[in-house]
Amino acid sequence: MSTPHLITIPSPAVAPSAARDFDFLMGPWRIRNTRLVRRLAGCNDWEVFDATGTARPLPAGIGNCDAFTPLAWKPGFVGMTLRVFSPVTQRWSIYWLDNATGGLDPATGLLLPPVVGGFHNGVGVFDGEELLEGRTVRVRFEWSQMHTGAPRWQQAFSGDNGATWEVNWVMEFTRPV
Repeated sequence: MSTPHLITIPSPAVAPSAARDFDFLMGPWRIRNTRLVRRLAGCNDWEVFDATGTARPLPAGIGNCDAFTPLAWKPGFVGMTLRVFSPVTQRWSIYWLDNATGGLDPATGLLLPPVVGGFHNGVGVFDGEELLEGRTVRVRFEWSQMHTGAPRWQQAFSGDNGATWEVNWVMEFTRPV
């Protein structure tokens, strides 16, 4: 009589994983935005505005989401980030949704492609492609200063397949008083 093989399945609660990379972002925030008015157009005009946001985990560690509400910029605009973690690849897919476009491809009704990446040496880098005025450009999100209590996010576009990058949006986060 043979002994059955025991299979050990690690508990998600104790298995180390990059699935907790965005824990620093959970909760409410005040967000100072500095945003380039026109992108990849040689523009040097920046708009500055404040917003509020709140990040929440999704069930079972599958990711998180946050709400983004500008206080005066584009009245009525609301955005949301959906971050989904793949336990297989240990990478994140980040989707941007808003009430102007829905974050959807108008031809298919599907979510627009995400930026994908992860954290290394204290910096999160997430790359993808986006349509800008009818042409495909590279897009990069970068998270830094996560452990300072004042994280920083920036977005950059490249019109030359990553040879050069133009930062076009910076968010500086602080906890509400």
